[in-house]
Amino acid sequence: MSPHGIAIASPSGEAQLTDPWVALEPGADPAERARTLRRAHETFTLAGTVPKPVRAVVADSWRRSARAGVGPDGTASVELLDSDLAAYRAEHPLARVMPLFRELMGSFAADGEHLLAVCDEHGRLLWVEGHPTTRRKADRMNFVPGARWSEAAVGTNAPGTAVAVDRPVQVFAAEHFIRRVQPWTCAAAPVHDPRTGRVLGAVDITGGDGLAHPHSLGFVQAVARAAESHLALLEPAGPAADTHELSALGRDEAQLTTGGRRIRLSRRHSEILVLLARHPEGLTGDELLCALYEDESVTPVTLRAELARLRRTLGPALLASRPYRLTVPVECDVSVVERRLAAGAVSAAATAYTGPLLPGSQAPAVVRVRQRLADGVRSALIARRDPDLLADWAHAPWGEDDLDVWHALAAVRPTATVRSRLAALESELAAPRVRAPR
Repeated sequence: MSPHGIAIASPSGEAQLTDPWVALEPGADPAERARTLRRAHETFTLAGTVPKPVRAVVADSWRRSARAGVGPDGTASVELLDSDLAAYRAEHPLARVMPLFRELMGSFAADGEHLLAVCDEHGRLLWVEGHPTTRRKADRMNFVPGARWSEAAVGTNAPGTAVAVDRPVQVFAAEHFIRRVQPWTCAAAPVHDPRTGRVLGAVDITGGDGLAHPHSLGFVQAVARAAESHLALLEPAGPAADTHELSALGRDEAQLTTGGRRIRLSRRHSEILVLLARHPEGLTGDELLCALYEDESVTPVTLRAELARLRRTLGPALLASRPYRLTVPVECDVSVVERRLAAGAVSAAATAYTGPLLPGSQAPAVVRVRQRLADGVRSALIARRDPDLLADWAHAPWGEDDLDVWHALAAVRPTATVRSRLAALESELAAPRVRAPR
């Protein structure tokens, strides 16, 4: 299958689903698939093993659910009621895009006897709207505003799992961890803060087997992106006067935004500012020397002269000495990517990664950070197995020769173009190097 739901024949002649996030390939029998999943679910709950027909994203979610102590006969708990719920969601950032959600999804939910649901970053449902009959059925399993539907609370489900893995996901029938939810099908996509990349929550469409189609997954993903774009329009037009941001990814000369000004830094000043932004407690002159220069013959006088020039560029209020440090917090795009990786927000991390850190720098400390960050992002992408994210990396200048990423991409999107590029890359790397004549 393509990422949009087209079947691709495997060498054995069987149809394979190469998009791991789609629950049911077109033409498949939903009833038969549901029976297979019920048997697999029983096997897992009894023996703790996941049979092969279960998708990897679901198998991983089942394991997380079990580790969290979720039982297959459990139910969601309602944490917010009445005035507490009203006050909480009125202050939540997603309240600003609820009119958009209703405009884009309201008629679809009502006409199709589905539900539109929106949860916060903790998997707690804030709004559940849609067809009245479907709502009454959902009420019986506590799929209601104020209830917590995180994976850790109720196991595998689209809104909770989408928040957990930071990826649009579809959950069909007995892929749900709790049995009382297994008659349902849902698709959800995370919504991010357009400024920080933080997951704000997820938008979800829930209903019957009719939602077990790649289109429903693509639909909620498009709605989530529209919401993020709308939130971005609601942000101030330019940087606030009191923000201090450093952009150093994908560029040899970093740019500092401070007090409404944009300052382009020299290569050496870029290196110094990246290091000081990562060490708000400050660095001594000796520590900076070791971090910046491979040549041990460089003297402290050279470094002091460089820092004096940097202070003139920034202004005396931003750079202090003894130890050398920045007097205000500076948000570096490197730290944004690192935080998102640490939080498991792989998609948001990949979006924020706009290229290697100061690619022309040979400063030892910068080289170490650059390599560690690139390895962290690519390893997370390979583990995530998202074909779109892998393709973005593979086709970027820094990933076009990344054999491991191309292998991972070929495993989830085995198109002729991908296989051809992988074969060419393997051939190039396997070819013996010819020594230049002396």
